[in-house]
Amino acid sequence: MVFGVDMGLLHPSLPEVPIAISFDDATSRSSERFVDPLWQLKKALNLGSEAAMKKDLETINDFTLKLVKNRKKELKTNKQGRPDLLSRFVEAIEEESITANPEKDLQDVVINFILAGRDTTGVSLAWFLYEVSCNPQVEEKIVSELLRLERDRQGMTDYTTSSEGEMSDFVRLLDYENVSNMHYLHAALSESMRLHGPIPADVRVAMNDDVLPCGTRVHKGDFLMYSAYAQGRMEQIWGSDVMEFKPERWLKDGVFQPESPYKYPVFHAGPRLCLGKDSAYLQMKITMAALLRFFTFKVVPGHEVRYKVTITLHMLNGLKMIVQRRS
Repeated sequence: MVFGVDMGLLHPSLPEVPIAISFDDATSRSSERFVDPLWQLKKALNLGSEAAMKKDLETINDFTLKLVKNRKKELKTNKQGRPDLLSRFVEAIEEESITANPEKDLQDVVINFILAGRDTTGVSLAWFLYEVSCNPQVEEKIVSELLRLERDRQGMTDYTTSSEGEMSDFVRLLDYENVSNMHYLHAALSESMRLHGPIPADVRVAMNDDVLPCGTRVHKGDFLMYSAYAQGRMEQIWGSDVMEFKPERWLKDGVFQPESPYKYPVFHAGPRLCLGKDSAYLQMKITMAALLRFFTFKVVPGHEVRYKVTITLHMLNGLKMIVQRRS
């Protein structure tokens, strides 16, 4: 849908994918620069973490440049084009001729899509499964919502409840309308991201002199950091039950009620609101609906869940889970 290529990340043998490893390592090392006063010196001397960072960036640039060049070559021989987003960007930039270095711009597009879409959605789903496994009452309500959808559609002439094809038949029900009506699942995902925002902190630069509501003066060019992670855990914003995983706080009469993006800045707010917000919710709801309808997930006993220092809220040792077919 985005690049039009299979990156092999979901292969059953779980092979190591160099671009994925380099991307994870590069984002982690980028975060470390905020607390490492010597990173510029190490970069100049090509030492330690900065030497590794250089190799990671070479892997990323080689992959993205090859992807862009191959796509441009394909589009020259296939005038009908392809439906993925990368092809659309290639065609638009080639037709408009608005940049001096279109290949570099297309590389940046690819990297931005990986950074904005892969990591954020992935870590959000991991933390969601963690919270669901720790809160069986929430899991029960999500599954009940999915079963209601299934029962409502069993009257369809081409729907079957047999074990063979059962999962594929259920997945066919997950169209835009049905997924949009999964209010409890939507609330549970939002609640998980409140407690575990995929981007825990972010930085903005003041375009002009300003004064914050608290009276703090901000000058043009100042860097301002805010933490969606901290804001999602502030009692004065969310109430005394702030640390409870409580999807019901997002519901009124069973219908999802969104909060102000300035109260819930997981997808940012204002002119910089995340363009992929609706797409991200759609992907996460479809994925979790298909998985939770047919499988149960429990954290492996003794597995320690800790944060990893990086741009996105990764788990240090991943999330080891016991997965079983739901009875």
